[in-house]
Amino acid sequence: MSLFTWLRPRQINDQVRQRVSRLTPPAPLGEHTLRNQRWVVLDLETSGLNTNRDQVLAIGAVVIEDGAIDFSQQFERTLYQRNHKLTSSVLLHGLSPSAIAAGCDPVEALLDLMDFIGDSPVLAFHAPFDQRMLARALKDHLGYLLQHPFFDLAELAPLLNPQITLREAGLDDWTACFGLEAIERHNASADAMVTAELALILFSHARRQHLDSPALLDQHLQRWRRRRQQSHGF
Repeated sequence: MSLFTWLRPRQINDQVRQRVSRLTPPAPLGEHTLRNQRWVVLDLETSGLNTNRDQVLAIGAVVIEDGAIDFSQQFERTLYQRNHKLTSSVLLHGLSPSAIAAGCDPVEALLDLMDFIGDSPVLAFHAPFDQRMLARALKDHLGYLLQHPFFDLAELAPLLNPQITLREAGLDDWTACFGLEAIERHNASADAMVTAELALILFSHARRQHLDSPALLDQHLQRWRRRRQQSHGF
């Protein structure tokens, strides 16, 4: 493959452009209660951790609505990736080359995902990684600019539980701390489900701290980030 071919933007057909134009834009974070907000909990399995080079291999998502996980609203896709190469990451996510070869068209999967998300904010553990990977995939395949707000449970957990000391804690650490257990780790759907369970616990803590709206929670999180940056001399 020549450098020119690699740099050339992907051609997006008119049918895809029309579907993209009908996608619902994100809603502003409101002052209504956390319970009254529809949330989408997202988890991605990827070919690696390089957000500029690696690929999204699987997507799992579940909805929190009316203060509970809505089991009727779940999303799961394995994506076909033409240039996918077997790497050590398969030991984590378990997605074999044959599973990727049998996956669905990334364009259709990403369009379906954005229809599923709608105007809702997104929750994820280590959300900046998922956000960057998803944003790049959407831009590459759909020419779509991701603007939905993401909340990172890896930040919300210590923010709302300052009495708990867990250094560089991962999802396993926080789920174990609250007595949760994933059915199968590094599976997008299973990870999304246990992340949703963790989110419900954290929302309960937020309400007790009078942070009972998406807007208030976001404002408190922004202040917490600034204090952390100042304390680390950034």
